[in-house]
Amino acid sequence: MDGEGQDGQDERDTRRPAWAVVDSDIGPLLLVTTARGLVGVVFHARDAVREKALDELASRLGTRPVHAPGDPLLAEAVRQVTAYFRGELREFTLPLDWSLISGFPREVLRELAAGVPYGAVVGYGELAGRVGQPRAAQAVGAAMGANPLPVVVPCHRVVESDGGIGGFGGGLEAKRTLLALEGVLPQPLF
Repeated sequence: MDGEGQDGQDERDTRRPAWAVVDSDIGPLLLVTTARGLVGVVFHARDAVREKALDELASRLGTRPVHAPGDPLLAEAVRQVTAYFRGELREFTLPLDWSLISGFPREVLRELAAGVPYGAVVGYGELAGRVGQPRAAQAVGAAMGANPLPVVVPCHRVVESDGGIGGFGGGLEAKRTLLALEGVLPQPLF
């Protein structure tokens, strides 16, 4: 049911979006949930970045997320992200709220989430081909940059076809760290 009841009335949960920050191997991550699921993951979530991200989310979601680390869905998101960075979780099982992205980028990100497992990588062009747009490698790159759910929707697993690492919104060192965690790249020596 996409939010409408039998009588046509809107049945969306009116619970305010909730946020918490989780420490990770790539720095603090802001996690934001709605009644539908995890809606946002933001890198480098120290005070100034966190506040700016929460302001942007407030304008996009229609209400400012509240700090509620005890919220059950948010607590589960924190638990899963923490387990992932400990090497104890290979597949996220969180409900995802895709409302912050639409069109081709959403299609690409959904394919990425479903079709590129832990420890695997895919090229930008190959991912474009998987969604029926084989010449849209650059558009796939733009979709990765617009990913509202990095780490959980694993844009770090998308690399250049010539073996280059490609870009990453969290920074190239974070991408290397994530790929090393998943065994794709060797762990850094220091």
